[in-house]
Amino acid sequence: MSRRLISSGSPFEAHVGYSRALVQGDWCFVSGTTGYDPETRAMPERAADQAANALKVIGAALEEGGFSFGDVVRVNYYITDPAYWDEIAAPLRAVFGDIRPAATCTVTGLIKPDMKIEIDVTAFKG
Repeated sequence: MSRRLISSGSPFEAHVGYSRALVQGDWCFVSGTTGYDPETRAMPERAADQAANALKVIGAALEEGGFSFGDVVRVNYYITDPAYWDEIAAPLRAVFGDIRPAATCTVTGLIKPDMKIEIDVTAFKG
């Protein structure tokens, strides 16, 4: 079974030693993705904007691996404040509203103080 590594070009990938996504057979595992703007590398202030940016990066990784958001079966959200839950609802619903994968949201700390959300997904085509 082939194993394919996908990079988004994030400096964290090389620094820490991971891939944005890994495709193994019918599965695609997308690493935790934060809200940096994929083009400018700037971090927006609002959690909703960070969520939208993370979803753009995740969508590009899925597409490069031959998957789409419609193939997502599991999503994990990590937020630094429970108050962000209502704020991020709109961008999450815009992507996953009709797909409705299994999901979990955890309130936790993230590695940089300006990070408010991190998202990882698992996709399956079988």
